[in-house]
Amino acid sequence: MNRRQILTGAGAVLGASAMGMPALGQGTSGAARLLKFIPQADLAVLDPILTTAYVTRHHGYMVWDTLYGFDQDYKPQPQMVQGHVIEDDGKRVTMTLRDGLRWHDGEPVRARDCVASIRRWAARDALGQVMMSVTDELSAPDDKTILFRLKRPFPLMFEALGKPSTPVAFMMPERLASQDPNQPLRGDLIGSGPFRFAASERVPGARVVYTRFDGYVPRNDGTPTWTAGPKRTFLDRVEWHVTPDPATASAALQNGEMDWWEQPTGDLQPVLRRNRNVVLEIPDPTGLMAVARFNHLHAPFDKPAVRRALLGAVNQADFMTAVIGTDRSLWRENIGFFPPGTPLASDVGLEALTSPRDMEKVKRDLAAAGYNGEKVVLIAASDFPSLNALAQVTNDMLRRAGMNVDYVATDWGTVVQRRASREAPERGGWSMFCTFWAGVDMFNPGVHQSLRGHGQAAWFGWPTIPRIEELRGAWFDAPDLAAQQAIARQIQEVAFQEVPYLPLGQYFQATAYRRGISGVLKGLPLFWNVQKA
Repeated sequence: MNRRQILTGAGAVLGASAMGMPALGQGTSGAARLLKFIPQADLAVLDPILTTAYVTRHHGYMVWDTLYGFDQDYKPQPQMVQGHVIEDDGKRVTMTLRDGLRWHDGEPVRARDCVASIRRWAARDALGQVMMSVTDELSAPDDKTILFRLKRPFPLMFEALGKPSTPVAFMMPERLASQDPNQPLRGDLIGSGPFRFAASERVPGARVVYTRFDGYVPRNDGTPTWTAGPKRTFLDRVEWHVTPDPATASAALQNGEMDWWEQPTGDLQPVLRRNRNVVLEIPDPTGLMAVARFNHLHAPFDKPAVRRALLGAVNQADFMTAVIGTDRSLWRENIGFFPPGTPLASDVGLEALTSPRDMEKVKRDLAAAGYNGEKVVLIAASDFPSLNALAQVTNDMLRRAGMNVDYVATDWGTVVQRRASREAPERGGWSMFCTFWAGVDMFNPGVHQSLRGHGQAAWFGWPTIPRIEELRGAWFDAPDLAAQQAIARQIQEVAFQEVPYLPLGQYFQATAYRRGISGVLKGLPLFWNVQKA
């Protein structure tokens, strides 16, 4: 099943400004064009394979390119490849790189670079791991050809290589891609994407800079939609200005100091909507799914019964109101482990979240589960407004449930680094953190990383839930949508018993930019196709 089947027709593309553009070239203006952007958080991690942080993914799309991209129907389309051939009943797949691909240092992109990149990415990606498990051979017969020989057909191959869910299969030079996927990249961040990373101008916690790569050759066919189609750039320079204070960000956008604010907070959106020089829109119709993630390695959340007891304390409306406000058109409650409105969503087990809330019962359930007052280290991103709101409500919920909470407020970059620690909470580790996933990253068991249960190889929190892994394998082999739905219902039933994380609700995040900006694409904050008046 591909995402066209999941959300047919969902999402539209603004990109009318792409009509009539030249087939090749990087824009026609000789004057420098600068765009100033306020990202959701600081870029703390530069390696997009090492982390699932969205700000790092957005950085990745600036610097690196992908073999395939996703269009507005969530269907993979060729990007760096000219095309592919499928033979031997689906067990031999040959991809051919298109002409004109070069790295930022001038060297041509070669197939062996891509082979090394696929291997490094697949070592950390849930869908990539499945793809490699059915791969007998991945090789580069020549500089333009990537060859897969498979044990059996893998219909999700092009989706895996093109999906925007983290980590993305970015192609890198072999000298970068051959490095340990569990360690940060060493050396210059050389890519083949439409922008270069200006490392010397980066100021951690304050500024990130990108400059146009004049050697980038866009595709000469298709329409820019999401991450697919020709990537034509009309900006010479893009500056990311980290601005944790929402009021400062709002003022800077309104007075023209900044051009684009990725995630305006709910309380300031009414003010921005009244400003005729500002455009607000919701770029991603799949929404954002909020979660509170447990560390399954250490007490108290190494006990399923303790995790399960806290389901009775969750009031999703409280979390969503704190994040985005009281306008119910911007959020949903009663959300399980798959996004509402998609074929795999169901009401199995939802009574754990929809039954009357009773905090005294939660306290009794925690005691019965063996909670003995162990400290719960909740790490919170104070400079990331939506995550800060989630963490504050979580802190209040845990305390009302009688838990011993150590609330550690820090910046998002530190949270990203600390959540990778497997140490016990009292030795610099953690017990819980809050985050969100785009709905597109939770559509099905193939991409839903926070629903995995494969222990030390799992996403941060490292749950060991063999039954979920067994059902996930069965989902890949399911013959039709009805069979996949039946398996997804079983997965959700197990998830409500084992509780890999607490579902906190779904909301829809607007983005805001100056009216003189055009060509903003749906989906992610992408900077090709964008023009300034």
